[in-house]
Amino acid sequence: MFTVSQTSRAWFIDRARQAREERLVQKERERAAIGIQAHFRSFLCRSRLQKAIRREIDEFFQADDSGSSKRSALCIFKIARKLLFLFKIKEDNERFEKLCRCILSSMDAENEPKVWYVSLALSKDLTLLWIKQIKDILWHCCEFLGQLKPEILQDSRLVTLYLTMLVTFTDTSTWKILRGKGESLRPAMNHICANIMGHLNQHGFYSVLQILLTRGLARPRPCLSKGTLTAAFSLALRPVIAAQFSDNLIRPFLIHIMSVPALVTHLSTVTPERLTVLESHDMLRKFITFLRDKDRCRDVCESLEGCHTLCLMGNLLHLGSLSPRVLEEETDGFVSLLTQMLCYCQKYVSQKKSNLTHWHPVLGWFSQSVDYGLNESMPLVTRQLQFLWGVPLIRIFFSDILSKKLLENQEPVAHVQPTSPQNVLPMKNLLKRAFQKSASVRNILKPVGGKRVDSAEVQKVCNICVLYQTSLTTLTQIRLQILTGLTYLDDLLPKLWAFICELGPHGGLKLFLECLSNDTEESKQLLAMLMLFCDCSRHLITILDDIEVYEEQISFKLEELVTISSFLNSFVFKMIWDGIVENAKGETLELFQSVHGWLMVLYERDCRRRFAPEDHWLRKDLKPSVLFQELDKDRKRAQLVLQYIPHVIPHKNRVLLFRNMVTKEKEKLGLVETSSASPHVTHITIRRSRMLEDGYEQLRQLSQHAMKGVIRVKFVNDLGVDEAGIDQDGVFKEFLEEIIKRVFDPALNLFKTTSGDERLYPSPTSYIHENYLQLFEFVGKMLGKAVYEGIVVDVPFASFFLSQLLGHHHSIFYSSVDELPSLDSEFYKNLTSIKRYDGDIADLGLTLSYDEDVMGQN
Repeated sequence: MFTVSQTSRAWFIDRARQAREERLVQKERERAAIGIQAHFRSFLCRSRLQKAIRREIDEFFQADDSGSSKRSALCIFKIARKLLFLFKIKEDNERFEKLCRCILSSMDAENEPKVWYVSLALSKDLTLLWIKQIKDILWHCCEFLGQLKPEILQDSRLVTLYLTMLVTFTDTSTWKILRGKGESLRPAMNHICANIMGHLNQHGFYSVLQILLTRGLARPRPCLSKGTLTAAFSLALRPVIAAQFSDNLIRPFLIHIMSVPALVTHLSTVTPERLTVLESHDMLRKFITFLRDKDRCRDVCESLEGCHTLCLMGNLLHLGSLSPRVLEEETDGFVSLLTQMLCYCQKYVSQKKSNLTHWHPVLGWFSQSVDYGLNESMPLVTRQLQFLWGVPLIRIFFSDILSKKLLENQEPVAHVQPTSPQNVLPMKNLLKRAFQKSASVRNILKPVGGKRVDSAEVQKVCNICVLYQTSLTTLTQIRLQILTGLTYLDDLLPKLWAFICELGPHGGLKLFLECLSNDTEESKQLLAMLMLFCDCSRHLITILDDIEVYEEQISFKLEELVTISSFLNSFVFKMIWDGIVENAKGETLELFQSVHGWLMVLYERDCRRRFAPEDHWLRKDLKPSVLFQELDKDRKRAQLVLQYIPHVIPHKNRVLLFRNMVTKEKEKLGLVETSSASPHVTHITIRRSRMLEDGYEQLRQLSQHAMKGVIRVKFVNDLGVDEAGIDQDGVFKEFLEEIIKRVFDPALNLFKTTSGDERLYPSPTSYIHENYLQLFEFVGKMLGKAVYEGIVVDVPFASFFLSQLLGHHHSIFYSSVDELPSLDSEFYKNLTSIKRYDGDIADLGLTLSYDEDVMGQN
């Protein structure tokens, strides 16, 4: 009984709880329905109100379009207030356009103060409301400017309209209300304009102008009209000038305006008077003063990233070219900020393509994100960057060096043939004196002793050299342009060399050898100067022909080339022998590549036509026994000497070394006969009448190991009878010499000879042989076998073909014109005569054609 009562009671309690929950749910539903209805009614009410307001606004502008009467400023203010109350940028864009035109129309009215929209600023009751309203209107103008595309005609008109609004209400110069008696109001009105401009700046005014200018100018031909560009740039300048060029406004001006691609180029073309404003305010000097501070410059570069940093650099360089007086006075600061910008970009320049790099037309592979929208403007930006290595800026930067005269210590030697035996001894003595004193043959007039490395003059030249060296390693895709610009002045490099020779307490080149073991900032700058000299000199010598180098002696006299090459030879050898090259990375590796490259260009030039004395390239202090010991111990430095500068070792020692290496390899491969084993022998049978065919068929398929081994030749006559004699290498030597003689016979048409000295090179018509590629491979194997076995064969290859075999043509400094005399000396002579022709080339009636006899046909 008790149990049943408890159960009933629990049931009633549960039912009561469920009933309460249901009532609560019902109340929530009713409350939600009421809320939804309220929101919906509110939405309908707002929609009706907005439609009514928009209808009223449309009627206002329709009446205004009829031109029946001038609207008062108060009416415009009220209608603008209503439009701003419900403004939506997509829905009300046409209404906003009409409002702006209405406001501008009111400002153009003559002698009607009540019509002028700006007159409301003088009303005590409406001043604050008017200021807020004009700020809102102008910011909406900015929002539209950030979305419009100036290349579209309709959008271009709107851009002009909204820029006119901004120009009109951020400066009082066009306000008619301030004429005459209203002049006393100008200070107060100027304060209002400054307030409005400050409001726009806080909301991102410069970002809007950057978007507009970039869209209009980041293309080969600008799509902004003169008026539009003038208005936009004037608006950008106003806050900076009003704030008296404070750092807080110079920074955004540099980041957002001066980084617009080729801005200064377009200004100079479209509206040059804007550049006059920059010059009148000495803006370039202010930019240099701001950016020469490392922290500020780094902040600007990080804000811009790499692509836009280059654009800023281009504009600053263009400004500098227009203001040479400022650059002369601010050289140190300008060089410093350019170097910092290039160093920032250099951090992200990559040597190869990867998943993390992007292609840039000036920087190459770049690890930062690349704005591909700037690609169309890059040719113009590149043209601006070219001011850096143009003659005017080079003359300004290197004025201390270029202004000094060179003292000729020796008689000119343009008429001397450097290969004549009579001149070897004087040149030896000259080299000895020059290198002992470590001074150039032509020295700058200077007091006794060298220049102090820490002097202001040396530091200035070092900083300039660091700038140009950094540009060479950063602007990788226009490196040759930079080198060509730096070598344009004939006297820059010889004077820089003379300056280099003066450095140090005693004035000598020994200082640079000491810099290799120092890790100080001064040492790095000095080595950067040496790198720049080497890179530029290498480029110059590469583009000069033999007449310019040996007879006219442009830039460098032959004596100087002797001194330079001697120094470079010692410098490279020290880098290798002291172990600096083994673990070289970064700047050290670049230094070695620059110095070694310049050295090898001089060496190859000397090989073609001698300018240095006999044994000039040899290292007398490098004993052959020491080198052999180093190689036996597998020392890296000895291997690097053979790899990079084998010319420092006498030729006979190199031959002995090579024979020794071959002997060791044969022992290692088991190709030498011993008491315990005999090497594998390959036997071939050759018919004398078909020596080439039989040799080709039996030897071309041999493996590399078999080709290095012993090959026994048995000659048979046409009847198949063996000839008398046993081959003990003598018959094989005869076979090798005979087969090489036949393959290089021009009648076979596998090789041809040059017209002058009859040097061999592959025939252009060798393809008539069905298997001509296999034949060339076979010829290579036969020559390799001859060298491997120490058999001397007479094969006079043309020098241009040897350069191809050695891979020199892959170098960016390879000059095919220099190799042309070895192919056709007459053709080379004619080309160089055209190069030196003083008259009009068109008078010669030349065509770009060349006659060649190919298998009996022209």
